[in-house]
Amino acid sequence: MFKKILIANRGEIACRVAATARRMAIRTVAVYSDADAHANHVRACDESVYLGGSAPKDSYLRWQKILEAAKATGAQAVHPGYGFLSENEEFAQACADAGLVFIGPPPSAIKAMGLKAESKQLMEKADVPLVPGYHGSDQDPTLLQREADRIGYPVLIKASAGGGGKGMRVVEKAGDFASALASCQREAINSFGDDAVLIEKYVQRPRHIEIQVFGDTHGNYVYLFERDCSVQRRHQKVLEEAPAPGMTETMRKQMGEAAVAAARAVNYVGAGTVEFIVEQRVDGSMNFFFMEMNTRLQVEHPVTEAITGLDLVEWQLRVASGEALPLAQDQLQIHGHAIEARICAENPDNNFLPATGTLHVYRKPQATAFQRSRVRIDDGVREGGVISPFYDSMIAKLIVHGATRGEALARLDAALAQTHIVGVATNVQFLRGILRTDSFANAKLDTALIERERAVLFDQEALGLPLAAAASIAKTLLDEAATSSADPFSRRDGWQSHGVALRPFAFEFRGEPQAVELSYLHDGTLMLQVGEVSGPLVIGRFPTGELEVEFNGQRHTLDVYQDQDTACVFAAHGATKIVAVDRLAHAGDVQAEGGRLTAPMPGKVVSFSVRAGDKVSRGQPLAVMEAMKMEHTIAAPADGTVEELLYMPGDQVTEGAELLRIAA
Repeated sequence: MFKKILIANRGEIACRVAATARRMAIRTVAVYSDADAHANHVRACDESVYLGGSAPKDSYLRWQKILEAAKATGAQAVHPGYGFLSENEEFAQACADAGLVFIGPPPSAIKAMGLKAESKQLMEKADVPLVPGYHGSDQDPTLLQREADRIGYPVLIKASAGGGGKGMRVVEKAGDFASALASCQREAINSFGDDAVLIEKYVQRPRHIEIQVFGDTHGNYVYLFERDCSVQRRHQKVLEEAPAPGMTETMRKQMGEAAVAAARAVNYVGAGTVEFIVEQRVDGSMNFFFMEMNTRLQVEHPVTEAITGLDLVEWQLRVASGEALPLAQDQLQIHGHAIEARICAENPDNNFLPATGTLHVYRKPQATAFQRSRVRIDDGVREGGVISPFYDSMIAKLIVHGATRGEALARLDAALAQTHIVGVATNVQFLRGILRTDSFANAKLDTALIERERAVLFDQEALGLPLAAAASIAKTLLDEAATSSADPFSRRDGWQSHGVALRPFAFEFRGEPQAVELSYLHDGTLMLQVGEVSGPLVIGRFPTGELEVEFNGQRHTLDVYQDQDTACVFAAHGATKIVAVDRLAHAGDVQAEGGRLTAPMPGKVVSFSVRAGDKVSRGQPLAVMEAMKMEHTIAAPADGTVEELLYMPGDQVTEGAELLRIAA
C-alpha cells in the first residue's frame, strides 16, 4: 500500500479522499490555488503545495506543476478526484511516465471512453444497447443538421468530450438547430478544449440510471448496483438515490452485466460509472441504452457507499496498489435506501444562476462519517469561507440513509431543515420542495420532473410575511433587551408609565415595501399589525439560541440570523428573508436610472448578439456570459435601442459591471 499520495483536486472530494487515506495511515499532499490558500482541503492534508492563480487553467489544470509537486514531496501516487484532470489521458500517461501511480483507469480506457462518439462505436461491438444517433467524426454543420433531421426531433446535441451537462442542448425543431449547435460548441471548447459533438434521439420520459463498476489488474469485475440520477436541472444532477425505485432484479442484473461488459471492452481498472438512459414505456416496462462512461469516481458515489457499507475510495487505493477487488459479485448486497442532495450556491428562481459570496452562517445537521450513516455531509467549506466564481457552485453534499425510501425521504427533509446558510443564495428550500412534490414522493421519476412540477417549485414562499415580520421584530426586541440597561425608562420592551406607544417598522418582503406597526400596551403586552393580520406578539429565546415566537394563533421555534439589514428566518417547514428599511436613510432616494444591463455575477463576456444602434425588444438575448463553467444569457428587460457596448468578447467583468446601455 502507498505511504503517501497527492490529491490533484480541491473542495469536498479532496477532503473526502484525505479522510479515507488518513484512516488507512496514508499521508496526503494537497495542492491549492490563490483562491484556496486557506481552504478546508489544504487543512485536511498533511502537507500542501501552491500551484498558481485562482482560475483552473492557472492552477488545477497545470498538470506539469502537479507532477513536480508529487515528486518533490515524495508522493507515490496521484488521486485525481473528479473534474479537472480526472479524465485526462495525457495526465494519466504523464503520471506513469514520471513513475507515479495514477489512481484511476489506464490512459487507454480514458481515451476510449472520453470521446463519446468513439465510445458508442466500442459499445456497439460489445453488444451494449445504444440510442439511435450520429457519432461520426465529420463535424460539418450542414452534415450535422442533416443527421439531426434524419434522426427526428427532438434531438440532443452533446459535446463529444463533455460531461456535467456542459456542451449539451435539447433541440425541439430544425430551425433551432444551428444556434444550439454553435452554443454547444462554444461551451465545449471552453470546458474541454474540443468542440466535437454527437447527436442522439432525445428519449421521451427518460430516466437517468447509472451503474457503479469496479475492475482490478487481475481481470476481476463487479457492479455495485445502480443509482437513479433523473432529477436534473440544466442537464446537471440535483438529487441521486440508490437503489433506483421500481428496479426489478432482472433489469438490475441486465444493466449490471451490460456495464461490466462496457468496462471489459476497454480493460478498465478502478472505479467507473456506466450511465444509461432508460426509456419508460406506456405498459410500465423499461428499456435501457448506453449513454456514456465516466472514467472516475462520481459526485454521487456516497449513496452507493451507504447501501453497500463499503468505502469506494479505499477500493480505489487498494486496486491502484495492485490488490485484487475485496469482494466478488455474489458477496455484494443492497441494504436500505440512500439519497444525496447537492447543496449549491445558486438562485433556482433565476434560472439557477450561480451565486458567490461569503458564508456568514453555515450550520449543518448532526452527521456521522461514511458508509451506512444516517446523515452524512461531504463538504469542503466552512463558516466564514468564500464561494468564489472560479469553481463549481456546489457547497456540500447531504446524504441520508434509511431502511426504506420513505424513511430516507423524511430524514433528508429533516436534515435540509437543519441546514442554515446565510450570505449566498442556495437551493436548500428548492430541494425541500422537490421532496414534497407528488412526482418525487411517489417515485414518478424522469429528467423532466423539475419542469413538470414547475408550478409548485419556483417562486414559492413557505413562511409568509406575517411570520417573517414577527421573527425580524422579535430578534430586534430581544437583541435590544440584551444590550439595554436595567433602567426601565431606557428599555424598549413595552414598559411605560401610561398609554399606548406605537413603533412603526418598514420592511421589504419579496421585492415589495411593507409597513408594520408594533403597539406597546401599558401592561407590557405587544400587539403587532402586519397588513390585515393583527394580534398579540409573544416572544422568547431558548438557552440554545432559538427564538420562540407566537403570533397569529401559531407558535414557532425559529432560528433568525441578521445579515446587515436582512433577517434570515429558518423554521421547521421552510425559510425566508425580510429586509428592514431605514426610512430616514432612504428618504432622499430617487428612482434608479433605467436602461442599464449589468453582469449578474463575475465572469467572462462570451459574445454580444447586438450592436450600437440596434432596436431590441423585451426578452431578446443581448449577450452571453460564462461563469462557474456555464454559459448565461443576458436578455433585454424592456424594448429600446442599444446605445453602447461597454466590453468586448473575452473581457473579464465583475459582478454588477454595466455591460451595455439601452435607451427607452
